[in-house]
Amino acid sequence: MLDLVIRNGMVIDGTGDQRRSGDVGVRDGRIVAIGEIVEEALQEVDATGLVITPGFVDIHTHFDAQVFWDTTLSPSPLHGVTTVIGGNCGFTIAPLEPEGADYLMRMLARVEGMPLAALQEGVPWNWRTFGEYLDAIEGTLMPNAGFLVGHSALRRAVMGERSVGEHASPDDLQEMKDLLAESIEAGGLGFSSSWAKTHNDAEGDAVPSRHASEHELIELCSVLRDTEAVAVEFIPTVERFDESVYQLLTDMSVAADRPLNWNVIFANARQADVIEEKLQASNYAARQGGRVIALTAPMPAESRLCFESGFLLDTLHGWAGPMALPNQEKTALLADPVRRAKLNEDAQQPSAFRGIARWERLTVGEVKKDELKHLEGRSIGDIAEELGQTPWDALCEIVVADELKTGLYPPAAGDNDESWALRQSLWNDDRCLIGASDAGAHLDFLATFNYSTYLLAAARDKKLMSLEAAVHKLTDVPARLYGLKHRGRIEQGWWADLVLFDPEKVAPEEIEVREDLPGGAWRLYGEAVGVRHVFINGEQAVADGQFTDSRPGTLLRSGRDTEPVTALV
Repeated sequence: MLDLVIRNGMVIDGTGDQRRSGDVGVRDGRIVAIGEIVEEALQEVDATGLVITPGFVDIHTHFDAQVFWDTTLSPSPLHGVTTVIGGNCGFTIAPLEPEGADYLMRMLARVEGMPLAALQEGVPWNWRTFGEYLDAIEGTLMPNAGFLVGHSALRRAVMGERSVGEHASPDDLQEMKDLLAESIEAGGLGFSSSWAKTHNDAEGDAVPSRHASEHELIELCSVLRDTEAVAVEFIPTVERFDESVYQLLTDMSVAADRPLNWNVIFANARQADVIEEKLQASNYAARQGGRVIALTAPMPAESRLCFESGFLLDTLHGWAGPMALPNQEKTALLADPVRRAKLNEDAQQPSAFRGIARWERLTVGEVKKDELKHLEGRSIGDIAEELGQTPWDALCEIVVADELKTGLYPPAAGDNDESWALRQSLWNDDRCLIGASDAGAHLDFLATFNYSTYLLAAARDKKLMSLEAAVHKLTDVPARLYGLKHRGRIEQGWWADLVLFDPEKVAPEEIEVREDLPGGAWRLYGEAVGVRHVFINGEQAVADGQFTDSRPGTLLRSGRDTEPVTALV
């Protein structure tokens, strides 16, 4: 007798091949039969009107801390995600020195938008090695999960306070290389780092990885060559790429002999030339024996700004320090007409994200104070005109009155026909991988955790891609890039990570605010439409769109759960 049979569905196997009607049988967590199955099972699910696909593989998440307070890793499995990769952008919470926890949690609160109270109350911080961190969460999670080893954590563990502001000495670098090798031996899937100007710590200083030289990055990547590691992830810059960036990405990939994926492309037709310029990094690397892949998000760039966190605002010229101030001091700054005038003057200076300083274009989203509720949904420009103020002064007065809690929304970038055509071309470009969900991070800033159901709905409604091709991009492509053993396809002998959804209805639900984090903190959250059932390693994780109590996820360790990967295609 089988453990599970899913009957009467349309099977899309993840390879890109055409769908076919049939059943899927599962025993001991693996797929044992595909087609017409007459054998009975302990559990039978009728998939009439639904498609059966492999579980979706999300390679860019930041669930490293959430694993302790939310073992479902919500809401990702509701969107069909059965495997997540964490530890991206250099931001892991292991390895950890005894005095390092406070710095790391405050850094994560600032740079990845994880509420400090949740990090303080929801994470035990009682491990030291990367292996001890993995051991602490093995057997506890709903989805399968693997983790890269983060550069900032490595640097902080070896160099302490010197990790911010100093280059590594030869002894420091050797110790980091040894620690990285040890962490991969314990199960780390690879190495991640960041040079992004948006990545600053709680004091407003560049995070540790941003103080690394090119030599340090390449030397750390070279550690991967003789290990079971499968990937390198890196953010070289949020600005334009030039030949020096191409060469660095190439050298990192070649040194590791692993694919390198960089983050992120949000498609916007106005940036088409810049995007193509960045994609040339893949061509450049291929000519030298490297492999470089761009992560691209399937949706227009929609973000939520908040003066309390200061994320992205701190990229404006001269704003890194002010946005790192304690709330009381920041409020006093914004309440002072003279000082805030100087702040606005600085904001108009050239910077990568100067466009967000067009204050009149911001829309007031959520406010904390009841007396400000009448402003929700209105633009700062309209409010300022009504009050006879400049947009900047009107904005400051709202934010001060709301104790810095106000959610402010710039216009979505890239939501026009030209940008959707560009997005379609990126989805079909072998130099790109659809992903960049950032699930688990930027909890008050982004809601891109729903990238999988968003892609499926957009591909259908805008007729941009067949369902078979979209499923292939969400399953087999990322699984093969990361060498995930027996995952990403519906194939006999492979793990039964399966999603059942209605192809005519699948879509993300509306985004809401949910107050469910440790310490009473809140987050942006959204469920899915049309995703009926999700199975992970043969066990039901989502039933009729709701979480079950099952925690069947495998903690993915390099070597044990992966196959060898090389930079050579």
